[in-house]
Amino acid sequence: MPNQHQAAQINQINERVEQLLLRYEELLRANAQLGEQVSALTHERDSLRSRLSAARARVDALIERLPESADAVINTSANSPQ
Repeated sequence: MPNQHQAAQINQINERVEQLLLRYEELLRANAQLGEQVSALTHERDSLRSRLSAARARVDALIERLPESADAVINTSANSPQ
């Protein structure tokens, strides 16, 4: 049969194990939340990349049209009476 000192040590170990189990559960919850945040941020990043790509395509299309518009403006200016 354990003496009082051993019983006190067992109680301390038991309390520490309980604390560690609580901390473990907290960490599991925090990890799950972080996983959800990573997933949401990954989705947002992919959406922003897609929007950026579409915007670049629109800007490139506008840039391709600029010389045509600039030539028309130049030709119109040259042909107009002053």
